Amino acid sequence: MAEVDTEVPPLPPRYRFRDLLLGDQTFQNDDRVQVEFYVNENTFKERLKLFFIKNQRSSLRIRLFNFSLKILTCALYILRVSLDHPSTQSSDEFSCCQTLSTRQRDSNTTSSAEIDWSLIFCVNRRTPVWAIQVTVALISFLETMLITYLSYKGNIWEQIFQISFILEMINSVPFIITIFWRPLRNIFVPVFLNCWLAKGALENMINDFHRAIQRTHSAMFNQVFILICTLLCLVFTGACGIQHLERAGKHLTLFDSFYFCIVTFSTVGYGDVTPQIWPSQLLVVILICVALVVLPLQFEELAYLWMESQKLGGNYSRHRAQTEKHVVLCVSSLKIDLLMDFLNEFYAHPRLQDYYVVILCPTDIDIQVRRILQIPLWSQRVIYLQGSALKDQDLMRAKMDDAEACFILSSRNEVDRTAADHQTILRAWAAKDFAPNCPLYVQILKPENKFHVKFADHVVCEEEFKYAMLALNCVCPATSTLVTLLVHTSRGQEGQLSPEQWQRMYGRCSGNEVYHIRLCDSKFFGEYDGKSFTYASFHAHKKYGVCLIGVKREDNKSILLNPGPRHIMASTDTCYYINITKEENSAFIFKQEEKHNTGLPVTGLYDAPSRLPVHSIIASMGTVAIDLQNPDPPEDSGKLTLPTENGSGSRRPSIAPVLEIADSSAILPCDLLSDQSEDETNQSDEEGSVGSDFVKGYPPNSPYIGSSPTLCHLLPQKAPFCCLRLDKGCTHSSFEDAKAYGFKNKLIIVSAETAGNGLYNFIVPLRAYYRPRKELNPIVLLLDYPPDNHFLEAICCFPMVYFMAGTIDNLDNLLQCGIIYADNLVVVDKESTMSAEEDYMADAKTIVNVQTMFRLFPSLSIITELTHPSNMRFMQFRAKDCYSLALSKLEKIERDKGSNLAFMFRLPFAAGRVFSISMLDTLLYQSFVKDYMIAIARLLLGLDTTPGSGYLCAMKITEEDLWIRTYGRLFQKLCSSSAEIPIGIYRTESHMFSTSESQVSINVQQGEEHRERGESWKEKTAHRNSTTSDQSEHPLLRKKSMQWARRLSRKSAKPSSRAERISQQRLNLYRRSERQELSELVKNRMKHLGLPTVGYDEMNDHQNTLSYVLINPPPDTMLELNDVVYIIRSDPLAHMPEDSQVGQQARSRNQQDFGTETRDETHL
Repeated sequence: MAEVDTEVPPLPPRYRFRDLLLGDQTFQNDDRVQVEFYVNENTFKERLKLFFIKNQRSSLRIRLFNFSLKILTCALYILRVSLDHPSTQSSDEFSCCQTLSTRQRDSNTTSSAEIDWSLIFCVNRRTPVWAIQVTVALISFLETMLITYLSYKGNIWEQIFQISFILEMINSVPFIITIFWRPLRNIFVPVFLNCWLAKGALENMINDFHRAIQRTHSAMFNQVFILICTLLCLVFTGACGIQHLERAGKHLTLFDSFYFCIVTFSTVGYGDVTPQIWPSQLLVVILICVALVVLPLQFEELAYLWMESQKLGGNYSRHRAQTEKHVVLCVSSLKIDLLMDFLNEFYAHPRLQDYYVVILCPTDIDIQVRRILQIPLWSQRVIYLQGSALKDQDLMRAKMDDAEACFILSSRNEVDRTAADHQTILRAWAAKDFAPNCPLYVQILKPENKFHVKFADHVVCEEEFKYAMLALNCVCPATSTLVTLLVHTSRGQEGQLSPEQWQRMYGRCSGNEVYHIRLCDSKFFGEYDGKSFTYASFHAHKKYGVCLIGVKREDNKSILLNPGPRHIMASTDTCYYINITKEENSAFIFKQEEKHNTGLPVTGLYDAPSRLPVHSIIASMGTVAIDLQNPDPPEDSGKLTLPTENGSGSRRPSIAPVLEIADSSAILPCDLLSDQSEDETNQSDEEGSVGSDFVKGYPPNSPYIGSSPTLCHLLPQKAPFCCLRLDKGCTHSSFEDAKAYGFKNKLIIVSAETAGNGLYNFIVPLRAYYRPRKELNPIVLLLDYPPDNHFLEAICCFPMVYFMAGTIDNLDNLLQCGIIYADNLVVVDKESTMSAEEDYMADAKTIVNVQTMFRLFPSLSIITELTHPSNMRFMQFRAKDCYSLALSKLEKIERDKGSNLAFMFRLPFAAGRVFSISMLDTLLYQSFVKDYMIAIARLLLGLDTTPGSGYLCAMKITEEDLWIRTYGRLFQKLCSSSAEIPIGIYRTESHMFSTSESQVSINVQQGEEHRERGESWKEKTAHRNSTTSDQSEHPLLRKKSMQWARRLSRKSAKPSSRAERISQQRLNLYRRSERQELSELVKNRMKHLGLPTVGYDEMNDHQNTLSYVLINPPPDTMLELNDVVYIIRSDPLAHMPEDSQVGQQARSRNQQDFGTETRDETHL
């Protein structure tokens, strides 16, 4: 303890007593040192410099005062010239000129006698004018000396030899001298040279002004202003100089000399006014030389700035922004396809015609884009600005704070899509920071980056929509085409001039879009206030032909698709419906005579008897489920027949009416949830099967933030990662190929480059709780690169999901993943091919690989994603197909007419076999007018699951269902029995695609008899081996379509001959032998891999059919065999009782599982 005390030094003696009285504060204050900062600015020179130079506002005032002084001196010079009369001037009046006059009188030379130098060196300056000029000169001199002193930086000669300093000395020092030497008061001083000093002061003043108001000025404006000032100074200097020199000659007035300068500088040269003495002539030569040097430099700088401003695009003026409406489009690089898609969709709405589009892009404008923007249609409404959204100056140029909306699009052609998303996120942040009140419409590529732009008003994640749409294409055919047509603006005029019936109907139905209206304001739905949703939907379709698909309560922000019959319509509800146009643009024409049909009641259209068979699933129970993976129903599937009256089956089926108010005991979904007898029977047949022990729940692991929770079929326990590998066995399973697993349903194979988080959205819709367990298809992910553990952790809870490393260009990989047991192959566009040197070549590898698989496996349904929609014409390409050539010409015709859907008649797109995510860009553009479109699209695709909202599924029309006859009767049957809303039809028709022009010419000859056509038909069907349900109803060869194809073809028709028929037979034999070679190749590779070849059917070819989508067809549209009807089924969970116990909830969940399976496994 003593050692510690000795280590502390005692306080100094002189502080001890004072510290006891005052404390330690005095000791601390004595050691402080006060430091003053910026003391150099307290000097007199620095204060003057701060006032005259550094401070923006005071400097601006000084320059304005200086400019006023220079203008005043020029005005005083003009005043002195106007008061001067050289003809009355004599040299003896001026003592300063006496010596010069004496020498002139004594001279004997002619040249000296012609010029009176006294008139040049001396002028008549009156005393008031002299006093003012002296005062101004003195002030200017003092100011110049002060500015020179403040600007001094160590080199005095640099300050002295400045042109501005020299001109100040020439114009001010002589006047100051005249104060002390009176005889020099009338000496000539070139005060007009102050115009150049005024020009410099004006330029500096404008710079200070823009700097003071914190606004960048236009370089183009500055350069034009400098050029104008230079021209004015040259003309003013020349006019004043020539006028003064001509005092000794022709005595020109100031206006005459000004006129002479204008005529001279404009190179007109009339010659009526000319200088007479050589000094003035010399001045003219000097001025012309100066003009030839100065003006070209100014024009060159102006031209350079003009070209640069053309690249940058200039500014969008504040006045226009406040008086006009505009939107801002921010992109990384602007391509012609992206621009035209945006402009066509944006200006398709009538109320947007007076809007302006300001494009903000950091790259130079493309040549094609420049040409498009020069078209008068767009040049008056589209403004291109080169700049970055991260710079406030560029956002100010675009007037982002006054914009009605800002669209921020990602660059999907980048190899690194994550980096492209990062750029989009920064742009969105910058726009929100600069203009917080401007609505943002953001397009993002990867779902894991979506939560960064959650603040935006509308967000479209490309990979979310892409994978969900591709997944639904596997269970609901052509979902991609259905959604694409819904989100495109069209008037339904496409294809109306075509002789093909399917093209006219397809084009007319493609004009249907989604619209909204309040129930109380609607003529369509206003009369159904207090009625059930199902009743309103059916009767609105029956009466007006509109399809009511959803509704939104006033006190609820969520949109509900088909909320079911328990939803009672209220006057404040917002109705969402599908129609050709919105109700506000519709006219109502009521036909009273329809109510007076003889022999039939008012509702006879839907209750008329049918002569077709009476047994139908719809008529008995109202079930509408199908098996889309197996077009032909299995033999052992349950068949339900109509109940007969009094033991006889002679009564024809009828359709029950749709009730105004729902009857709880008659609603099928509720019955299904409370009856599990069917499912128990089915479950007994699957004891020990792989999928018999699935459970329903929410996936425990989401691969990214922001994914919507969806109730799915899950495994009771997570599968080990090793069991997810399809082609390699493990300790838990020894299977090494798809055949060994013994799947009961067909496979769905997805070919992708990497296992991105978007693939999660492909799996979830196919494992949703409303999918019947018996219809779950195994999913095989064929990946170029093996997935990481993070992705495997997210998918290991789903049943029958496997992955395999391989590519689609490797036949062995395709066979190992079970392609011969698959119904659908989804080919996802690869990121590594998106940045090709030629933009449209990005799809080259994908197209060729898909064409190869199309030849090897003709019965396989291949769904392909492309980067560019224009490349879809190469899918399933037939070089000599005349019908495809005719469709190509039809596409060009529709494009020339200005159609936004010119590609819609391409057979792969119409059939839903090809899809490009860029076609969904219009979803973001359309949300500017229809802010509900993104929400409806997400509900249709299963990306969001709102409680009480229905989901999209499909049903297939079989022979037993043709008694319904029309789409309107089907609408009534679905609404009355199962409360389901149909929205469209996917129709497949048989068609003959000729392989040569000669074949077309032969088949469409007008004089050919029916017997020869029948023989030709038999020959072709023998080689094609294609099957149809009814040859009389669906002929493979259509005379009208072949005539249309021949008319559009440029080749001339050749006469029919026996030699040509023989050549066609040889061609068919050649095609057959080629197919046999391909099948032998596949079988040999299967044998080499140890795979059985039993499942490979090389002759099952569906190339002779065409398919298309009919959105909301008219009620009198006849149903055809194998039609697939898109329906929105109400949510089964919405009918669950709320007061049930935990055990009852679990039991009802099982009942729902089994009941839904029973309902979905039966065919119509």
